[in-house]
Amino acid sequence: MDELDSYSRTVSAVAAELTGRVAAVRTGRGSGSAVVVPGDGILVTNAHVVGEARTGRADFLDGTQTGVTVVGTDPLSDLAVLRADRSGDLPPPVRLGDADALVVGQLVVAVGNPLGLAGSVTAGVVSALGRALPTRSGSAGRVVEDVIQTDAALNPGNSGGALADSHARVVGINTAVAGIGLGLAVPVNATTRRIVETLLADGRVRRAYLGVVGSPAPVPAVVAEKYGRKNGLRLAEVIGGSPAARAGLRAGDLVLDVGRRPVQDAQGIQRQLFGEAIGVPLPVTVLRNGAMVDVVAVPTELG
Repeated sequence: MDELDSYSRTVSAVAAELTGRVAAVRTGRGSGSAVVVPGDGILVTNAHVVGEARTGRADFLDGTQTGVTVVGTDPLSDLAVLRADRSGDLPPPVRLGDADALVVGQLVVAVGNPLGLAGSVTAGVVSALGRALPTRSGSAGRVVEDVIQTDAALNPGNSGGALADSHARVVGINTAVAGIGLGLAVPVNATTRRIVETLLADGRVRRAYLGVVGSPAPVPAVVAEKYGRKNGLRLAEVIGGSPAARAGLRAGDLVLDVGRRPVQDAQGIQRQLFGEAIGVPLPVTVLRNGAMVDVVAVPTELG
């Protein structure tokens, strides 16, 4: 009974801190939730909630309403940034956490404001980490890496809402229902913070394109001992005619370093492929047939 009481108190405390800071958002034909984040009247939601709309309205639990302008959207991360017309009407921002510190089995609380009704709160655990969420913008496809999977119940109206840890720190933006009893959230980490900052500054995110598809794989023991790393990124596919193909990368290569930084997963590459990397030589070190191979790729702009 004590454990249940402790669990209930934790979820209730998170709900009390966050429900008033998550708005119901209506933009054009889309609707969902949005989270008030640090900044001057800034809210973050999903790109798929915003769609092509440029304006909308945010409704809070206490009855406050304010118009919002879409500052920028990034369909390839499913994130969008809104600015309130009257920033002084917004509640205090949420506290942001770091999804990279999450562990499987950790308690999380999903908070949304679907359809402008009473705030929606569900609780569960992180059921998996490192999931991939395919996204698309026009002809460009990408995979959002390290997506958080949770068994906290979600519904479409929760899209754009907050996924928080037991200390009410927002560690994800709820984005999709993955199946019965499963939900996905875009992680709040260094990469997504950078995306939000770029949207605020430029209204869009320019990305560099390399042209590889891969998954984490262990490094052979001899190499692991010599170079002090356990995992790399095994290339499953190198897109024909891509910068990676022109540089000589091949399917089966085990990527160890990109831009002279260790790589253990796809995010290790993607976090380096922002606008400033376009047209700039990018050194890549791979393990191929037991030998270390160095190549130089020149990323192009993802269009």
